[in-house]
Amino acid sequence: MALFNRHGGRQAPGFDQPPVEPEPELEEAFDRLVEEGSARLARPLSTLAVTGLLGGIDVGTGVLAYLIVHQATGSTVLAGIAFSIGFVALLLARSELFTENFLVPVAAVAARHGSVGGLARLWTVTLLANLAGGWIVSWLIMEALPALHPTAIEAGAHYAHLGINPRSFCLAVLAGMVITLMTRMQHATESLGVQLVPALLFGALLAGGQLFHCVLDSILMFAALIAGAPFGYLDWLGALAFSMLGNVVGGVGLVAFLRLARVPHRIAEERRRTSNEPGK
Repeated sequence: MALFNRHGGRQAPGFDQPPVEPEPELEEAFDRLVEEGSARLARPLSTLAVTGLLGGIDVGTGVLAYLIVHQATGSTVLAGIAFSIGFVALLLARSELFTENFLVPVAAVAARHGSVGGLARLWTVTLLANLAGGWIVSWLIMEALPALHPTAIEAGAHYAHLGINPRSFCLAVLAGMVITLMTRMQHATESLGVQLVPALLFGALLAGGQLFHCVLDSILMFAALIAGAPFGYLDWLGALAFSMLGNVVGGVGLVAFLRLARVPHRIAEERRRTSNEPGK
């Protein structure tokens, strides 16, 4: 039985069949996601660790800008705009953030260009390396600029005291959604200039909106802890686990899966191609 697509055109039955009116931009973006995702999943452990460490350092640079501007203005919105320096560094320096891996390698796994175990390895190593790099930068900031201690304590305590409740979970879901949408937009083009636009906009939205992001907020809490905050590392660990859960739900559930659902025929094609390769 014939089906009709949203443009009124006919479409063959079965999700693995391409629409009569294809969307080449979506398919090209999917190909880029799978290609890059496959490369990320195949990286050796040492490369993953170094790339993740640099990602934490780059985001820490954004935290430095955030704290300086927040102290000078008292405005989280202006501080959030300043923080986007960190996301520009992530893009231009080709380092990696844990939550940036909610779309690209997931697309590769969906196309059977990688395994779930490889995805778990990528996520784990990148997150731990991000946190290590972020802690190092936090220590440097607090040692170099003691005048920022009160601002750091205030910023870090905000996330430490969010608690485990529907509001904090929604903030974490929004953070995962925002970062994964940024990743998708950047992979819609090969122009570096265009890719900078979502880095600036979504970086400012994430920090200025005080969304609950597991890496960014961990770095702020590290700075607060080093400065003598009235909470401990167990409080940070609880916030990390809960924010990470919400980030995954927002990034993978609300963006990655739904975006991949727009190109089911390309996923099916890649799966067939992979299964027909020698040794598969």
